[in-house]
Amino acid sequence: VRLVESGGGLVQPGGSLRLSCTASGFFIGSYDMKWYRQAPGKERELVATVSTFGGTPTYPDSVKGRFTISRDNAKNTVNLQMNSLKPEDTAVYYCNARHSITLSAYWGQGTQVTVSS
Repeated sequence: VRLVESGGGLVQPGGSLRLSCTASGFFIGSYDMKWYRQAPGKERELVATVSTFGGTPTYPDSVKGRFTISRDNAKNTVNLQMNSLKPEDTAVYYCNARHSITLSAYWGQGTQVTVSS
């Protein structure tokens, strides 16, 4: 069972990045999918959620209007499109899958996003 994130890197303020998270060993269709981030010295922060049964994704105010989460169950993948990036978005971004009934969860290893000029 694995979650593998990709797409991180260095980007200038105002730029965009698209993170991907691909699952193997299980089917994400039964899982709520989330993206978290953790900056140095700070607690891990939830930045986007898309539920098992669809519906409107949710975001905290810090990223609302800039980040978009999407899932592709056929590809067993969840993506995070990040636009208008700010230096304060710099963090390690983690993918999380949580079963909608059992609440068992898996984590990816994280991907670094650095927003700097």
